[in-house]
Amino acid sequence: MSRRPNRHGRRLRGPLALPNAYGPTARPLSPQPREVFFGKAVQTSIRTIQKNCPRALTGIDIGIEDVPDLTGNWNEDRVPLAAAIEATSDRPARLVIYRRPLEHRAHTRRGLQILVYRTVVEQLSALTLIPVHEIDPDGLGGTEEDDW
Repeated sequence: MSRRPNRHGRRLRGPLALPNAYGPTARPLSPQPREVFFGKAVQTSIRTIQKNCPRALTGIDIGIEDVPDLTGNWNEDRVPLAAAIEATSDRPARLVIYRRPLEHRAHTRRGLQILVYRTVVEQLSALTLIPVHEIDPDGLGGTEEDDW
């Protein structure tokens, strides 16, 4: 099998491209799946908030869903990015981050990381009544490129 790309600049793809006795032994690395990348962006945001204002996360469960459940009396023009659900006597407060609407609004992966962070900060502020500047004292998140 030739190692030269075909006329479109691509190599063999699919099951035949897997390591075998007749072809190349190394597969190119694939980019990180979107779900994994999004989960890491949420985790990094939570770690940053934990460093800046740990009391903002006290007693709050944080979860990720692909899309919001819009059945019922929803009649707005925009799809929500997250949901902040207040605590009741039998369950703690919850913050639900919706992956697909956030991915749809971001143009780059770095933009998605920033949007996720800002969404988490704003929702925590609304849920805990802690001012945004206290949860995020550095503005954009005080995040270094290395953290992402």
